[in-house]
Amino acid sequence: MQKLMVLLKHSQLFCTYSYPFNSICSNVINVGTYRQLSAAKFHTSSVIWKRRKTGEEKKVNRILEYPKVKGEVVEVWNNITAEELAKVLKKDFNYIRDIFLDEIKSPKTVISDLKYLQQGLRRSGRRMKIIANPSNNKEQIIVDKDVFPRPPASKSELKSRPPVVTVMGHVDHGKTTLLDALRHSSVVEQEFGGITQHIGAFSVTLDSGAKITFLDTPGHAAFSAMRARGAFVTDIVVLVVAADDGVMEQTLESIRMAREAKVPILVAINKIDSPKADVGRTEQMLVEAGIQIEKLGGDVQAIPISALKKQNLNLLTEALVLQAELLEVGADPSGPVEAVVVESRLDSNKGKLCTCIVQRGILTKGNILVAGTAFCKVRNLHDAEGKVMKEVFPGYPVEIEGWKDLPAPGELVLQVETEKRARDVVKFRQDKLDAEKLEEDAVMIAEKRAHHEKEYYERLKLKRSLGRYKLKNDGPRKPEIPKDDDPTPALNVILKSDVDGTLEAVLNALDTYDQDGCKMDLVHYGVGSVSETDVELAQIFKGIIYAFNVNCNPNIMDLAENAGVQIKFYNVIYKLVDDVKEEINKRLPEKEVEEVVGEATVLQQFEVNQGKKKNPVAGCRCVKGTLRKSAMYKVIRNNSIIHIGQLSSMRHLKDEVDTIKTNTECGLQLLDKTITFEPGDSIICYQIKMERQTTMWDPGF
Repeated sequence: MQKLMVLLKHSQLFCTYSYPFNSICSNVINVGTYRQLSAAKFHTSSVIWKRRKTGEEKKVNRILEYPKVKGEVVEVWNNITAEELAKVLKKDFNYIRDIFLDEIKSPKTVISDLKYLQQGLRRSGRRMKIIANPSNNKEQIIVDKDVFPRPPASKSELKSRPPVVTVMGHVDHGKTTLLDALRHSSVVEQEFGGITQHIGAFSVTLDSGAKITFLDTPGHAAFSAMRARGAFVTDIVVLVVAADDGVMEQTLESIRMAREAKVPILVAINKIDSPKADVGRTEQMLVEAGIQIEKLGGDVQAIPISALKKQNLNLLTEALVLQAELLEVGADPSGPVEAVVVESRLDSNKGKLCTCIVQRGILTKGNILVAGTAFCKVRNLHDAEGKVMKEVFPGYPVEIEGWKDLPAPGELVLQVETEKRARDVVKFRQDKLDAEKLEEDAVMIAEKRAHHEKEYYERLKLKRSLGRYKLKNDGPRKPEIPKDDDPTPALNVILKSDVDGTLEAVLNALDTYDQDGCKMDLVHYGVGSVSETDVELAQIFKGIIYAFNVNCNPNIMDLAENAGVQIKFYNVIYKLVDDVKEEINKRLPEKEVEEVVGEATVLQQFEVNQGKKKNPVAGCRCVKGTLRKSAMYKVIRNNSIIHIGQLSSMRHLKDEVDTIKTNTECGLQLLDKTITFEPGDSIICYQIKMERQTTMWDPGF
């Protein structure tokens, strides 16, 4: 409109034209200008003009309203409010009111006429594009792109399924031995050091014909996260407590996790055949821990057993079956599959595998599954013994083959229709995680920026307060050259493990390291065998490769040997941690340690003439050990050290000597002649030794 008004400035015709908003304005325009503007493709309507001299009037059915702009395209929607439009245009409400010629009175005014909206946007030099209302479609977009579990099934749709029983308890209380006895296998012989390294999920058919799915969770402190996942997918928790040990730290933790999961507990008091077994004491400890057992007036069954000698196992299984019947566990076998990842691992022949427990639907070969940011097309299904399964019903464990990436233990597995749908879900979830990480990074950046600005303004304030006096080093700062050699020793670790859950447990153990003497940096970690890339990283960072329960190709071993890289193999977690401790101890610098050699008591102070001065000499008796002239000495008075230094003279009678033995009197003169002595002072003779340090790191076991 501003251009239009400039063109109308020196016209010879009166031009009266009206806007659709009933606003009338009059301007003067000449014919040549009018033709020029008409050719410029302006919107027009009726106009009445007349000559000044003759007063002749003529009606022209074209009027100059506003130009067809080619400006920025903005996205708007039906029934947009003035406030929302201001946010879209990144302007305030006054701007919106101006482009609509003061017709908009409130920010909450709804603009329902799209033509009216288009005219206002053209006045602002913009074009519009109609889209759906984002506020209405935001939730729908999430529903369309992500996948969620179905609503709970009605009671009429539920069918009977095997209960999922989790065995928990303290390390070495006999959990795996109990499962070994129940399924007549030899799991303990296959484990390293008698410690369960990852969750075992398998189905057991009892002598009564009842089927139960068992989860054997590790009892070690480092596997607390894995035990927590076991508790949240289970129907019943069997708490194994040794009769000779009673309630221990991990026992209390297992009780807490079972209560958080709101899962009923059944207690198995194991090792009743041990000479130190005390069932009564164990029951009392359980009551003190909050487990009200039936024998003492509670509602929790506590059954004394011996897993090693298979005593009272029938009582335990009957209690399990009874508890399952009371719970009336069931699942809906129809519809898309829902399951929970118990464990994931990388197999050199089969690829990426994960152990799941089906919770809903029937899992078959060819199903498309999504778990977190991983998906798979089921290639094969195996049971705990490696046998191929055609279909898996709810309540049964299964090992799934065909994952594109390893899903994290504890993730919910959901079935989708196609691979394209699975990729869309994974991409959406990954983008969401990336966005959350960006937000966290933005907060950290803002905090650092605020810190730097605070320092800058404080320095600026000080500089201004000094006036003509300048701050030292106030000129342009030289760029700091990063130091190549950090004086703090460091241990660089590369960790490879057999399964994801065990890897997490080892990482949690290493994450507890918080000592200052030596840094420990985790360069890389992953599931699977040691690769050539791992060796290259270890060579670059001068690190050590820890292979936990995985093998290494002979070619990789030769490559590591030629590169001077250590590969250490372990299959028991506490042995791996002990080796890490030893490596840290090797890197810690030696420290100075005072070793007391002897001690003397001052009997009297003498003064001897040396030149023109009289210098003090302590007349002493050695009461402990040996005094050596070359050693260091402390003078202690009233339990306070008043001097530390060396001797200038040590005499026995009139002879200068190098050592004084116990119960021998002597005269001691310090290098510092200003120190005076009093009867009763203690003089400690000591020497400095360099001693190897040991780390105080305690990972919790």
